[in-house]
Amino acid sequence: MGYTNATEVLPKTVLEAVQKYIDGQCVYIPRRDDRRKAWGERTQTRANIKARNREIHARHGRGMGVRELAEEFFLSPKTIARILRARTAGR
Repeated sequence: MGYTNATEVLPKTVLEAVQKYIDGQCVYIPRRDDRRKAWGERTQTRANIKARNREIHARHGRGMGVRELAEEFFLSPKTIARILRARTAGR
């Protein structure tokens, strides 16, 4: 993310009002709610995690134990158990 000089994009009155609160400091201005992207929407992370979790469920269904799955996927046994519970809870 790059920076934009406020003098280039804000009207003078708005800039002066902002300077009353944060003179010379950097400020992050978040996106409007209607323009936000959900977590993982810009990358393949969400899809990769879903695929990994499906594979965990498939291997568990074929008899692989929680500790074995944890070692195979480099996760804690507690995380594997949470993933397995999420599927059975309908998520």
